Amino acid sequence: MPPGTTSPITSPTGESWQIGHGRQTAVITEVGATLRSFSLGGEPVVDGFAEGEWSQGGRGQVLAPWPNRLGDGRYTFRGQTSQLPLNEPERGNAIHGLVRWMPWRLEAKAQNMLVVSCMLYPRPGYPFTLSLRIQYHLGRDGLQVTTTAWNAGSEELPFGLGFHPYLTVGTSRVDSASLRVPAASRLVADDRGLPTGEVRSVLGTEYDFTTVRPLGPVCLDTCYTDLRRDDDGRATVELADSGGERSVDLWVSEHFAHLMCFTGDTLEESRRRRSIAVEPMTCPPDAFRSRKDLVTLEPGGSWIGSWGIRPH
Repeated sequence: MPPGTTSPITSPTGESWQIGHGRQTAVITEVGATLRSFSLGGEPVVDGFAEGEWSQGGRGQVLAPWPNRLGDGRYTFRGQTSQLPLNEPERGNAIHGLVRWMPWRLEAKAQNMLVVSCMLYPRPGYPFTLSLRIQYHLGRDGLQVTTTAWNAGSEELPFGLGFHPYLTVGTSRVDSASLRVPAASRLVADDRGLPTGEVRSVLGTEYDFTTVRPLGPVCLDTCYTDLRRDDDGRATVELADSGGERSVDLWVSEHFAHLMCFTGDTLEESRRRRSIAVEPMTCPPDAFRSRKDLVTLEPGGSWIGSWGIRPH
């Protein structure tokens, strides 16, 4: 810019789009199609971030084409080995995919709904063409998020998806909140946060939240699996305050086989254990290497799955 002139201040997350239904309001950002906020009657349902800030700790982000960690950022698919940048260098991992810092395009918007899309073109580490389309919809049952993934290229591609909302029921720390996670098992992880291959039952352990109980001092950075589902195929996590005045459910469709729960113990002090991330994931960490629950899309092939948040 020429000396003496000023440029308009640009938001670090690009445009923001607000939708609402009744007492519910949600804000989604252009950068990453990130769920910046979701509230009921002005009270936060997700622990997001303010206008003018950017997402830290993964808050509200879309995790694709893989969720969580990929060891060494290196994998082989159909005989071709690819190397991704290590954006968790202290552990030697690539983490949370490639689209969370990309701008997404607004395709449609109504009072209680919006649709955003992103085209991920081939690049070093992911030489495939993946199209993503996400609908955020507010209704009587809360927020529903529906994703369609489409292989827009000429070769098969590997695909996994996750989301990173932090749930809150207004407590200053989650220790006093009660939690239910309908999962019979957890994946054992090493000191890099990667699955060792061992799957353990949670029953009778500190990780057992199959019935509602206070979270207390339990530290979670845990991938739950073997989800117990309702007749409609949904698995539902419940979080409630100690007085029972506020609660929130997070549900996933049958397309999401794993739930990552993270109490934020490694975050900066001001955010530590302030809320709990409950992350729907189609596959476990390191799935590009283990192939566990990894989706393979043929050219022209598509995938669709939903999850949602229901405040009370």
